[in-house]
Amino acid sequence: MLLPRVTLCCLLTLQSQLCHFYSFLRHSRPKLQPSPAVVLRRNLRAPPARWSWRPQPLWRKVLSATAVGVPLLLGAHYITAEPQEKRRMRLVADGAGRFCRSLRVGLKISLDYWWCTNVLLRGVEENSPEYLEVMSACHQRAADALVAGAISNGGLYVKLGQGLCSFNHLLPPEYIRTLRVLEDRALTRGFQEVDELFLEDFQAPPHKLFQEFDYQPIAAASLAQVHRARLHDGTAVAVKVQYIDLQDRFDGDIHTLELLLRLVEFMHPSFGFSWVLQDLKGTLAQELDFENEGRNAERCARDLKQFHYVVVPRVHWDTSSKRVLTAEFCEGCKVNDLEAIKSMGLAVKDIAEKLIQTFAEQIFYTGFIHSDPHPGNVLVRKGPDGKAQLVLLDHGLYQFLDKKDRSALCQLWRAIILRDDAAMKAHAAALGVQDYFLFSEVLMQRPVRLGRLWRSHLLSREEAAYMQAMAREHFEDIMAVLKALPRPMLLVLRNVNTVRAINAALGAPVDRYFLMAKSAVRGWSRLAGEAQPTVHRTSLWRHARVVWEMLKFEVALRLETLSMRLTALLVRVLAHLGLMSSTKELYEYLET
Repeated sequence: MLLPRVTLCCLLTLQSQLCHFYSFLRHSRPKLQPSPAVVLRRNLRAPPARWSWRPQPLWRKVLSATAVGVPLLLGAHYITAEPQEKRRMRLVADGAGRFCRSLRVGLKISLDYWWCTNVLLRGVEENSPEYLEVMSACHQRAADALVAGAISNGGLYVKLGQGLCSFNHLLPPEYIRTLRVLEDRALTRGFQEVDELFLEDFQAPPHKLFQEFDYQPIAAASLAQVHRARLHDGTAVAVKVQYIDLQDRFDGDIHTLELLLRLVEFMHPSFGFSWVLQDLKGTLAQELDFENEGRNAERCARDLKQFHYVVVPRVHWDTSSKRVLTAEFCEGCKVNDLEAIKSMGLAVKDIAEKLIQTFAEQIFYTGFIHSDPHPGNVLVRKGPDGKAQLVLLDHGLYQFLDKKDRSALCQLWRAIILRDDAAMKAHAAALGVQDYFLFSEVLMQRPVRLGRLWRSHLLSREEAAYMQAMAREHFEDIMAVLKALPRPMLLVLRNVNTVRAINAALGAPVDRYFLMAKSAVRGWSRLAGEAQPTVHRTSLWRHARVVWEMLKFEVALRLETLSMRLTALLVRVLAHLGLMSSTKELYEYLET
């Protein structure tokens, strides 16, 4: 019995050792990687019951197919599309980016102003140094954001920024200093785009059309960039090349701006400017046709030919198209560059007079009005007589004011200068405006006090503060006045305000109001003379009528001025003798 038990124990021990040895061999052997077939079978194997496949809804299948298929189809279409079609497809994507960028800038500025006024400056006195410092920094951030957004978006956004520059008496100085760079600065395009445009319009690159062509632009504006070149006969020219994608993106930018303005109007009902863009988009579209700009330049030169100091560069039609304009190259400095003007030995007063008379001639007589005369579009150079010449550039945006409206505007300006209340009311009504007093202040951009002449042609600090307060407090009334005006008057107001801003930048060396009033009287006299029967329409008769009307205006103005001065002297004498009390209101009247 003992032997079988010993044998059994030995067998069990041997079996245990064999099991350990097999386990050791199995774990020490390198792990084999499954074959691809095994992996595929495992992946295709049905999932466990708890992860059982359920049929997806139809809408989810469609959504998944769309998410995958649309990008693939668009990518395939883009690869096989023509260059112009590719450009339009890129514009669609860029348009969404411009909209988002504009919306972000608007929200950023709005939130910044809200935070400053409602949190940082809560309880702070409005005109205290701390208040002014915080608001100045806020204005600067907003202006920087506007400039960055306008330059990035380009096109109409730059043009709108240029328009804001003329409101230098209403906007904070931080805006004016910062936005001024938009007058002649924008993102430039590369030489490949220039070549592509020339090939589309002329079927030849620039070096085939010109003896010399500098691909480095000398200026970049909202719609185009300017290159210096030389014709085959050696004539120096300036070649204005439109941004190649501008016409394709114009409608999209207009719709984007309209949507943004409507959103602003929804958030701030009194701030409604969408109707302005709606009314002017047809006029703005004309700027994209450079052939139309060339015709405008030639008409401007004909209308102002009596002003020998006005220079309009001659157009070279054989190297021009709807997107390329080649014109005579004219040297000069910007009209508001005081240092350059003085370095040429030119008189600032002479320049200001010529500038005002030139555009007053268009507004009050010819009716064909340059609507974008910002400093980048008006150059100054020394003429053969040693005096200043004005070089007028960028004739794309013009507005025509018909004879009836011109006549009413001429007489309204004269009535404002003479403080003729009844005439102001009548001629404002002829332009469709009932609130004639407010319209007069909008037109002159200066307080108009009935019965009181301006003591100086310079806008005093008190008057500037009044205009800013008026713009804030009567904004809705101003909008109503602008809506009542004939639509061409909107761009006329832009011209008037831009010239006013340039005169202010020059130090206001001349009385702009009086000079324009003289031009208004002269223009109205000529318009009235042309409307007379044929027997009276001789040049001698018209000249005599103009001289007579000018003389009457001069005499009326001088008599009114003398009357005001005598009245002020009499009041001072009576106050000095104690026969009249000296009050604050009295001295404010005397200082007006």
